[in-house]
Amino acid sequence: MTDTTNMSAKELLGFYQEELYEEARQAKKEGKLVCWSASVAPSELCVTMDIAMIYPETHAAGIGARKGALDMLEVADGKGYNLDTCSYARVNLGYMELLKEEALTGKTPEKLEKSPAARIPLPDLLITCNNICNTLLKWYENLAVELNIPLIIIDVPFNHTMPIPQYAMDYIAEQFKDAIAQLEEICGKKFDYDKFLKVQEQTQRSVAQWNRVAALSSHKPSPLNCFDLFNYMALIVCARSKDYAEITFKKFADELEENLKNGIFAFKGSEQRRVTWEGIAVWPHLGHTFKGLKNLGNIMTGSAYPGLWNLSYTPGDMSSMAEAYTRIYINTCLDNKVKVLSDIISGGKCDGVVYHQNRSCKLMSFLNVETADMLQKENGLPYVSFDGDQTDPRNFAPAQFDTRVQALDEMMKQNKEGVSNE
Repeated sequence: MTDTTNMSAKELLGFYQEELYEEARQAKKEGKLVCWSASVAPSELCVTMDIAMIYPETHAAGIGARKGALDMLEVADGKGYNLDTCSYARVNLGYMELLKEEALTGKTPEKLEKSPAARIPLPDLLITCNNICNTLLKWYENLAVELNIPLIIIDVPFNHTMPIPQYAMDYIAEQFKDAIAQLEEICGKKFDYDKFLKVQEQTQRSVAQWNRVAALSSHKPSPLNCFDLFNYMALIVCARSKDYAEITFKKFADELEENLKNGIFAFKGSEQRRVTWEGIAVWPHLGHTFKGLKNLGNIMTGSAYPGLWNLSYTPGDMSSMAEAYTRIYINTCLDNKVKVLSDIISGGKCDGVVYHQNRSCKLMSFLNVETADMLQKENGLPYVSFDGDQTDPRNFAPAQFDTRVQALDEMMKQNKEGVSNE
């Protein structure tokens, strides 16, 4: 057993990511169940049942970040999947087709062999939840048909008003109970509610440490560049119901707090202006987007995207858990979305906003124009948008991004000069 005691947070991140994939591969070898899950589906249910978990969105992001997305996208294109479909879905569906081919022929396809991402096994069951988009329903329904395996769906209504009404929480809580009944049938054993409570408590400890890390960007200068949250996000998605996430995030927060105490900041004295990033990371061009801002002295200290996993609730209370899984800000009305972003902008002491107009994630881009307009009227901060995609590298133009962030930088400078001259 590997001793992780003296590992840095970065080392822990890499170690536990690989550990999760190895656990799934080992489970498959031993004839145990493997589940493919949507990123904001209730992991607590499957972890309680000792089911190994794989998260296709995170796996697809990893393929994109390692420059391997095009091979998977070409497979999906060849199968007739529409180019307007979520690129996470298309990368995963392409990967699934290659795994199917390998299973049927006994030969590993060349594109699967050379894929830079971790190898994952085919699933025995699926669980999805539409609190971040309805594409997940059709994506997972398609996987279930292609692989002829069970699919558990948690239907989460869109919140047209806030606060969330009790009937909506009751509706979701009942679906949790129905999902438990389905898992009991699939697994052939009873659900352990005592263990479930412990898993819920672990999830809350992980979420608390995740929020602790994110809050450190409020310091000025900041010890944290929120681009780091994009990388560490893998564990809040894939391991929030295990102690892997808590251990890693606690270590990261401890390191950042020590840096803060010693006057060590993310940009080492070169922080000039602070921005909020609204939208998913551009994984195939993560380095370019980070450097494009950093080269101008701009640090990202705010982003609502990592906050999707601020799943705080009261363990033992199904209604509270249901509320956590439905209050995802992109699953709420425009007024609430604006409020969430406003709090992030002020919390990060930001000087401007960058909006990622994501070509294949409609919901993350939906109402960005209205949101930007309402926020600017409220806080007077400049903003720009750029065209991109979370995993398809063909939908991002580096020159356009550079031009837009340069324009934002000039507007932020003018704003600051105007304030200092008053």
